[in-house]
Order: sequence, then structure tokens, then C-alpha cells
Amino acid sequence: MTGKRSAGLLLYRRAGTGIEVLLAHMGGPLWARRTAGAWTVPKGEYVPPEEPLTAARREFEEELGLPPPDGPYVPLGEVRQSGGKTVTCWAAEADLEPGAIVPGTFETEWPRGSGVTRSFPEIDRVAWYAPDRIGERLVTAQRAFVDRLIAHLSA
Repeated sequence: MTGKRSAGLLLYRRAGTGIEVLLAHMGGPLWARRTAGAWTVPKGEYVPPEEPLTAARREFEEELGLPPPDGPYVPLGEVRQSGGKTVTCWAAEADLEPGAIVPGTFETEWPRGSGVTRSFPEIDRVAWYAPDRIGERLVTAQRAFVDRLIAHLSA
């Protein structure tokens, strides 16, 4: 059986002598007070035969409420996260004002066992980070995408 698959876009912009990447903080009550491992590349699940890049662009718009940049897109490959999900990612150079996002929402029972369904944003904020400031914020496996982007831009 194949595990779940996600695809995403890692935006970067040139800043000073380096770059910054746009990360999204996962929304909902489970992530509200967490920082470590609570930030992600804007991404979402897809099911083949949908193409991963098509899914990445669709999910970017669903999660941020903004159209994805036109590209060009730099393939950053895939990683397997600790929960077993495979994430495929592309980078694109673009600038985006974090205050412009209009996040999509999801519904869940909260508090658990209460029988009450509440709506929460899929992401509750985005921010630009220099790679050396990401630290433990970004989901561990996804840190490889930032390293691959830096290697691509240095080549």
C-alpha cells in the first residue's frame, strides 16, 4: 500500500546578502502553542493521477488564499516525513506579504469528545525566515528542501 502524498511550494526571496524562505505555521488547536516542528512548506495532499506540481499549485492557493507564483519552478525532490507521508516540493522566487494571506479552513471536533465541531484555519500565519533562523521550527524532514534550494542557488 502506498502512503499519503503531499506536494508543496517553497517560496524564496532575495534579502540582503542571502535568501529568505516563506514558512507556514500549522493551524488548529493542536499546534496553537507549539513552535518546534509546527512550521511547514505550504502543501497539501493529493491522489494520483493528479500531477504533484498541479497539486502543489492548487494547495498553495487553498492554504494561503492567494494564487501561486507563475514560476519558474525548481524541483527540490521529495522527503519522507516521520509519520510516513511523502512530500514533493518545488521552489519559486516570489515576494508575498504575510498579511495578505486568507487561509483555508478545516473542521474538527474540539475539544475532543465534546461533540462540538469547530472550524480552524489550515495555517494560522506565515513568515519569512533566513535559513539560519529556521532552527527547529520547520518539520524535520522538510529541512532538506531548504538545503537543496541553497545548493541549487549556489551552483
